[in-house]
Amino acid sequence: MRDEREYVDYVQARTPSLRRLAHRLCGEWSAADDLVQECLVALYRHWRKASAADSIDAYVRAMLVHAYLAERERTWTRRVRPAADVAGPSATPLTGAEDRIDLLAALGKLSRGQRAVLVLRYWEDLDVARTAAALGCSTGTVKSQTSYAIAALRRLLPNYVPGGSDIP
Repeated sequence: MRDEREYVDYVQARTPSLRRLAHRLCGEWSAADDLVQECLVALYRHWRKASAADSIDAYVRAMLVHAYLAERERTWTRRVRPAADVAGPSATPLTGAEDRIDLLAALGKLSRGQRAVLVLRYWEDLDVARTAAALGCSTGTVKSQTSYAIAALRRLLPNYVPGGSDIP
């Protein structure tokens, strides 16, 4: 019973941040909620192992990212997911809410792996090593995927000028 109470306390405290991370990965709240639910079910099944980890937050974050990345393997998802439509180059730099909307749409055009790298590195503010741990890959892969993803964003949004907490 103690394990179950700890699980419930953890879930109640961390669900809002897990939802935000899932939304940044998925780009849609309904998909984010599904992803969090899938992750929390898996966490319940593996609670003893997760609660024994050095950092339960890092363990759960990795579970969430892996569930997101595994979703691309499901053929049903590939068939029904609409492609994001990014506006073409404009004559003036983007400003305000428009740039954020276009940035989010451009992120939707990246591969799941590249999107995950950018979300973890820039929105979750993880260093290269922690990002690699969450993704289960090498630090070199994180660096190269970050570089490729930023180059792709620059091609998709040639007039975008980063500001605030947005991805550079």
